[in-house]
Amino acid sequence: MTIESMPASSGYLEAGNRKITYFSNAYVLGLTVVAGIGGLLFGYDTGVISGALLYIRDEFEEVNQSSFLQETIVSMALVGAIIGAAMGGWINDFYGRKRATLSADVVFALGSVVMAAAPNPYVLIFGRFLVGLGVGVASVTAPVYIAEASPSEIRGGLVSTNVLMITGGQFLSYLVNLAFTEVPGTWRWMLGVSAVPAILQFSIMLFLPESPRWLYMKKDKSEAIVVLSKIYDPYRLEEEIDQLATALEEERHRKSVVRYSDVFKVKEIRLAFFAGAGLQAFQQFTGINTVMYYSPMIVQMAGFRSNQLALLLSLIVAAMNAAGTVLGIYLIDHVGRRKLALSSLAGVIISLIVLAAAFILEPSASSVNGLYGWMAVMGLALYISFFAPGMGPVPWTVNSEIYPGGVSRNMWRGLTFEEVERIWKERAWGSGNGREALLEAGNDQ
Repeated sequence: MTIESMPASSGYLEAGNRKITYFSNAYVLGLTVVAGIGGLLFGYDTGVISGALLYIRDEFEEVNQSSFLQETIVSMALVGAIIGAAMGGWINDFYGRKRATLSADVVFALGSVVMAAAPNPYVLIFGRFLVGLGVGVASVTAPVYIAEASPSEIRGGLVSTNVLMITGGQFLSYLVNLAFTEVPGTWRWMLGVSAVPAILQFSIMLFLPESPRWLYMKKDKSEAIVVLSKIYDPYRLEEEIDQLATALEEERHRKSVVRYSDVFKVKEIRLAFFAGAGLQAFQQFTGINTVMYYSPMIVQMAGFRSNQLALLLSLIVAAMNAAGTVLGIYLIDHVGRRKLALSSLAGVIISLIVLAAAFILEPSASSVNGLYGWMAVMGLALYISFFAPGMGPVPWTVNSEIYPGGVSRNMWRGLTFEEVERIWKERAWGSGNGREALLEAGNDQ
């Protein structure tokens, strides 16, 4: 199966007599950056706990003695994120993208304050849950807001900045962790300072508009047109308004909707579903969450006992992750999704073997900065070097391309199954209007 690059995926496309790039419209770029702070919060929360946990164990003896408490502190944010993501779709539908973002910021900031002031591990766990709720809502809202406020020619590239913000947030979290290692209260500052980007996004978001699509479909058409006029030039504005009007009219007339069971009735839909879901599953099975949540502890297990040195080496790993993501954004359109994913997986396997061998061959847990300790750090660095450019962005990109372009989750809910089947077959095998097929045999792109 082959996934081809779709038109307008390079971020540089000629529309009419004018070429549109990522930097053509400062207003759209500003909306993207502000909405992308949601990705920054996600990345920061992922990375900050890895360093904070080193000092939480020092302050709370019961945490130091209990692996279960340590794992609960780390994973409770994921529990909150699952619930927040499930609620996020409903909040976005009924209250809009802007209010969803504002609510996520409030919950995240509240959770940060609770964590910073936690008198015991159990209050800290509750704070982690609140932060997770905010992250879950933000992770659903940010890509939708960016997509609906972006010109279609550069929509894919602008949405991908959310992934870059996630890795940037992870790098920032390690910087903050390192900065507070000598400050009284260490981990409280590390966790509490995460409220700053949430408050910043909340403050700016108050002055930004609602998604034009949501406004047009749910609330105020005239207000939506005002926002659209700032996004599109006059030669495109009327076309976009007509498309929204058509989508709204069709949504009102549709009664039959797609059921989850219907997805498996058509070969093209079934293949794409397994490809998309499978890539996302393999992304997680490669162990990226373990590495990002526990990299300082992995470094300490390798023999580098100093908290500061463990955080410094982890900072280098996080920097490689961010740099690799930037490299991946370039390579994904020049090398191809399949080659990039396969080469990334091959490198990940080799680096994990190196990492495992270092711990197996290490003569004792008490050895400090020995050959096998540096071998473990090298395996960790190699792992990120191979993962970040490939298995980091590829699953997200492929999932955005194997589904009908320009159709949001809300629009899918209004399609009849016959319409979905027709659209999928056109996208999978090509259509008579010159569109390339997404599914092809024997192509190595």
